[in-house]
Amino acid sequence: MKPQLSRRAARLTSSLIRDILQVTQRPGVISFAGGLPAEELMPDLDFTGLDDCRQYGPSEGEPALRSLIAQNLSTLGIACDAEHVLVTSGSQQGIDLVGKLFIDEGSPVLLEAPTYLATIQALAVYGAEFQGLSLTEDGIDPDALRRAIVDRRPAFVYLIPTFQNPSGCCYSDEVRRAVAEVLDEAGVPLIEDDPYRDLAYEPADRTPICAYLQRAAWVYLGSFSKITAPGLRIGYLAASHSLFPGLVRLKQSSDLHSNRPGQLWLTQFLRSDKFDAHAARMVGVYRDRRDAMQAALLRHFAGIAQWRAPAGGLFFWLRLNADCDTLAALHEALTRDVAFMPGEPFFPAGNLRYPAVRLNFSHAAPEQMLEGIAVLGELLGNLAGGTPSRRS
Repeated sequence: MKPQLSRRAARLTSSLIRDILQVTQRPGVISFAGGLPAEELMPDLDFTGLDDCRQYGPSEGEPALRSLIAQNLSTLGIACDAEHVLVTSGSQQGIDLVGKLFIDEGSPVLLEAPTYLATIQALAVYGAEFQGLSLTEDGIDPDALRRAIVDRRPAFVYLIPTFQNPSGCCYSDEVRRAVAEVLDEAGVPLIEDDPYRDLAYEPADRTPICAYLQRAAWVYLGSFSKITAPGLRIGYLAASHSLFPGLVRLKQSSDLHSNRPGQLWLTQFLRSDKFDAHAARMVGVYRDRRDAMQAALLRHFAGIAQWRAPAGGLFFWLRLNADCDTLAALHEALTRDVAFMPGEPFFPAGNLRYPAVRLNFSHAAPEQMLEGIAVLGELLGNLAGGTPSRRS
């Protein structure tokens, strides 16, 4: 006899990215799939002298790290002190805590279309009902946001306004201010996810929307995974006063506290004279890899897709010119040792979906990019009925 599980368990889905990552571990695979930082750019981890962190610690996180985070957020314009910073087990835990705090079965949630697929996965478990907001080059349409709020009265709005995953979109300052005004008028909370802001390769507006809010409640999510080592699983959230106590209690009931050795190592690294040089090198290398992928795409995807080189972040988002089964293309590409992310899972609702693929440029070596992009150009061009470009 099968055990009787909760209704929530019936909504559990597998993560396509995690499934693909298992395949990409085999030798010889060129992976454009996950948002993986380059191993050669990760700092060395030396935990010498950190023996004092072997005991249980505070649920909110190590005080020194919380203070550094609060200082940084204050420079971004967010009214925040260390008492309202919570260190999490990656920013993914922050998304999960938000879901637990806000969502009952059937709770409406507004979010970009496309958006971070692990957010869709995490919030769907709690019974969220999604409505997507179309993205333009400058961000979502504030008037469309206002209409959607009136129509659905959502539990919150989830946005990734800076180097958005998967699209790479970076909201203009005008749109950021207008979105904040709409949320203040409606009194709807904002969940702002900002894991890519430090990976900027061109000038871009990066002021958090949370910095412009006057009345609406907010949660700001950040991560150190993209700029140090994701294996540490150190992220954080900051929240307005009304929301923070509930998030701390949920953290206490979830895992007691996050990785203490990682927090203390990270605090030392951020305070050291090594961090600025590390960050500058990382941005320079990723800029070069972005440019290498742009050159490869121009050579092999002209006529197959439309895209813009992102000003920051880790991804190219290609909107295909013809309908195409991108999941079938993925399976075919894997037989040729190339991996990418189909666009379909990134859409929270089917009505705004279009054929697309997401390509990560931080992990593959530059000499692999041209080879991998050539394979994808051929496969996607054939499946879409187009003719792959072979410009030299």
